[in-house]
Amino acid sequence: MKLNRFWVLLLALMGAGPVWASGNLHMISHPLAITAVVLFVLAYTIVIAEEFIHMRKSKPVILAAGAIWVLVAIVAGSVEGGPELLDEAVDHNVNEYAALFLFLLVAMIYINALTERNVFEKLRSVLVQKGFSFRTLFWITGWLAFFISPIADNLTTALLMGAVVLAVGADNPRFVSLAFVNIVIAANAGGAFSPFGDITTLMVWQSGKAEFVQFFNLFLPSVVNFLVPAFIMNFAVPKVTPAPIEESVSMRRGARRICVLFLCTIATAVCFEQFLHLPPFLGMMTGLSYLLLFSYYIKITQNTSEGPAEFNIFNKVARAEWDTLLFFFGVIFCVGGLGTLGFLAEVSHIMYVGWGATTANIIVGVLSALVDNIPVMFAVLTMNPEMDLNQWLLVTLTAGVGGSLLSVGSAAGVALMGQSKGLYTFFSHLKWSWAIALGYAASIGCHMLLSGML
Repeated sequence: MKLNRFWVLLLALMGAGPVWASGNLHMISHPLAITAVVLFVLAYTIVIAEEFIHMRKSKPVILAAGAIWVLVAIVAGSVEGGPELLDEAVDHNVNEYAALFLFLLVAMIYINALTERNVFEKLRSVLVQKGFSFRTLFWITGWLAFFISPIADNLTTALLMGAVVLAVGADNPRFVSLAFVNIVIAANAGGAFSPFGDITTLMVWQSGKAEFVQFFNLFLPSVVNFLVPAFIMNFAVPKVTPAPIEESVSMRRGARRICVLFLCTIATAVCFEQFLHLPPFLGMMTGLSYLLLFSYYIKITQNTSEGPAEFNIFNKVARAEWDTLLFFFGVIFCVGGLGTLGFLAEVSHIMYVGWGATTANIIVGVLSALVDNIPVMFAVLTMNPEMDLNQWLLVTLTAGVGGSLLSVGSAAGVALMGQSKGLYTFFSHLKWSWAIALGYAASIGCHMLLSGML
C-alpha cells in the first residue's frame, strides 16, 4: 500500500540531505521506513524548540541519524542489491558532508580570527561615535548588513550590526525593534546573491547548479527584497538623534592583512572551481594555509616590548561553531537515509511535476520561514528536480530571503532575538511581515522579469 501523502509532504517541509542521483530502495511503504520518518520528525521538532528547552540542535539530529541508518540497513538487507546500494549511499553522504564541513570550517576560522583582531569591534566603534540619527543609523546598518553578508555570512553580519544598534539605541525599544527587523531582511537578502553569504547559496554552488558569477544575477532582486520593506518601515523610525558615544577601539596587529588573506582565500576557492574544476572546499583549505603561515609570521616577528604573541590559529579552530557543523552532519545523514528509502523521489514528483517548478520554488521560500532555509534547501537539492538555471536561481533567492518573513525563519533572526533581550521578538517582527511579503513578491517578480521567465 502506498504511503499516505501527508507523510510525504511533511517530509518535504522538514528538510533533506545532499544530491544523489544513483537510486534508492523504493521502500517508502515499509513499516521501518515509516518509523524512520517519524524519528526524523520528532528530532526536528526538538530542534525547532531549541529556544525553549535549551538543548543544542545537534544532539537530537545526530541520534536520529544513527537510528535511521540502522533502519535503512535492515531494510536494505531484505532487498536484492540492497547492501551494495547502502554502501554507495553512505559513501556519497560522507563525501558531501566532508566537502561542506571543510568549507565552513575555514570560513569560521577566518571570522574568528578577524574577531580576535578586533576588526568587527573597530567597525562598531566607528559607527557609534558618529552621532547619527536613528533614521540614518537604520539605513546605514541595513546597507552595511546587505554588503557585508555576501562576504562574511548573514549570521555574523546580523550580530555585528545588532551590536551597533544596541550600543546607540538600547533606551529606545521602538528603534531597536525596527532596526533589527531591517538587519535580518538585509543580511538574508545580501546573502542570497553570493555563495559565501548563506549556507543555502553555498550548497547550490557546491552542487554545480550554478557557477559563481551566475549568482550575481540575483543582485537586483536581492536589492528589491531589501528596499521595499525598508522603505515602508523607514517612516516608523523615530526622528531622534541620540547622544554620541565616546568609544575608541584599535585593531590588533595584522588585522588588515588577515582581511586581505580572507579575500584571497575566497578568490582561491572561486578560481579552483571556475578554472580548474576542483571542489571549492579545496580552495578554502589552501586559503587556510595563508592564515597558518601568517600566524607563524606574527609569532616570529612579535616585538618583545609588545608582550608575548597570543595569535594562535588553533585557538580559532577550537572556537568554530561546532554545534552548527554537527547539526549539518545530523541533517544530511538523517534525510540522506530517508532519501535512500525513496521518500524524496516521491516528494519531487508531487512538488515539481504536480505543481510546476515556479510554484514549487516560491512555496519553498515560504516553507523556509516556517522551518529554516537550510534543511529546506537540502530537501530541494536531494530531490534534484529537472530545472534550468533560472529556476535554480529562483529557488536560491526564495530560500535565502523567504526566511525573513518570520523571525524564526533564519539564523540571523533567531540570533538577534537572543541578542536583543526582549526588545526584538517574534511578534514585533510579525508586525512587519506584510511589508516583508511585499518585498518577497517584488524580488521574485524582478528575477522573473530580468531572466525572461515572464
